Amino acid sequence: MDELYQDIKDGNVGSFLEHLEQFLQISLIGVGESKLTIGLLIWLIISITAVLILSELVRKFTVNKVLARYPLDLGTRKAIGTIVKYVLIIIGFFTILQNSNVDLSALGILAGAIGVGIGFGLQNITNNFISGLIILFERPIKEGDRIEVNGINGDVIKISARSTMVVTNDNITIIVPNSQFIDSAVINWSHNDRNIRFHIPVGVAYKEDPEKVRRILLEAASENAGVLKAPPSDVLFQGYGDSSIDFDLRVWTSEYINKPQVLKSQLYYDIFKKFREANIEIPFPQHDLHIRSGFKKNDETDH
Repeated sequence: MDELYQDIKDGNVGSFLEHLEQFLQISLIGVGESKLTIGLLIWLIISITAVLILSELVRKFTVNKVLARYPLDLGTRKAIGTIVKYVLIIIGFFTILQNSNVDLSALGILAGAIGVGIGFGLQNITNNFISGLIILFERPIKEGDRIEVNGINGDVIKISARSTMVVTNDNITIIVPNSQFIDSAVINWSHNDRNIRFHIPVGVAYKEDPEKVRRILLEAASENAGVLKAPPSDVLFQGYGDSSIDFDLRVWTSEYINKPQVLKSQLYYDIFKKFREANIEIPFPQHDLHIRSGFKKNDETDH
């Protein structure tokens, strides 16, 4: 390094290039019959960086320019673009190694060691990566879906190779390993479309008229802006409970798919108000208690 600096200071270009070549030929480690020199290391870093940048540019071009011409949703285009990116990275890595005169046979030992490592310590990472590829191909979930898995309920905002990011209603981002979407039961509230039906259970006293209750429930549903007009809401007479006659108000919504409790709260507020105006009684649990009195006959006699 001192010699290079001195050559630059003296302006001796020929000597500088000669010393630079000697510096780049310094061997760091041996890889099979090949040697990893400083020059080769710099070449590998530059080449790999170029491959990563180029593959990302190709991915964006594929998603935004090529696939945009076809009737595909954004999630599908992103999935295809991600696959194209990984394929280009793999091809680029092998091309760089072959053109760098690296002894690829030596990599067989390294691959074997990596395989053993995967077998023992990288099982979860490999499982999550493969699960990510399955998600990209099969598309059981996509960005924007409302999902529920292992007690986690939220909106999918990003799907990567190893994990998926889910945002809950409390604006908390949860990173879920992709394997959970393959190994566990997943509820996808918006897999087909954004229209979801919610059930609102309601109970009234036995003395009330079921038809009147039905009209009030449908009126409360029709006045709520978050309830869809089509499909229409309906009311089922569920049966006779211990203390009430039970109804099930069924409403459709697309606006409140990510906050069902908010819609239920709004409807319960409206239903309570309308029941009070119509003098409809909302029962409370009642139990009849029968007390039986008697006496115990004493067969013993006093002496």
